[in-house]
Amino acid sequence: MSADKQESFSFSPENLEKAKAIIAKYPQGRQRSAVMPLLDLAQRQNGNWLSEAAMHYVAEMLDLPYIRVYEVASFYTMYNLKPVGKYHLQLCRTTPCWLRGAGDLRQVIKDKLGISHGETTEDGLFTMTEVECLGACCNAPMVQINDDYYEDLDADIMAGLLDKLASGEVPPAGSQKGRRGSEPFGERTTLLEKGDS
Repeated sequence: MSADKQESFSFSPENLEKAKAIIAKYPQGRQRSAVMPLLDLAQRQNGNWLSEAAMHYVAEMLDLPYIRVYEVASFYTMYNLKPVGKYHLQLCRTTPCWLRGAGDLRQVIKDKLGISHGETTEDGLFTMTEVECLGACCNAPMVQINDDYYEDLDADIMAGLLDKLASGEVPPAGSQKGRRGSEPFGERTTLLEKGDS
């Protein structure tokens, strides 16, 4: 059996209970709307990818034709249709990130790891995927690593993140330059009067 094939899939007892709770949130006759959270649950159980068997299982659970589940799973980049590395690097390549250096981040990943879009390192540790907007435009450029956002990156910071991950250390997520939220760098330029909030 190849690495991207799986003969069967079923939810663990714990995840089956979670799936039932998810389905119960939807009104009678609308349970099919649970397809996205159930695919996410299946992917998390299955080592961060969706096999055909897992998609069939979700389709049968929701009484959906297989093609309807494939359509959802193949449309959204949040679903992985083949195995990915322990650290899934999702590099935003949309305009704000690109203008602020996403190309430099891509080059660091290629130089340090030897991988490009859709490739996984030989040791199975890293997969890199170029994705569209992840919604952190104010803190561009950014990379989503597994479930976490790493923002305000540059080539040196990205190289350091990769080194830490390779050594088993998971760096704190968020701004890598110390910003809170999307506040501007440096001093405020508005609301400078005393008592302003």
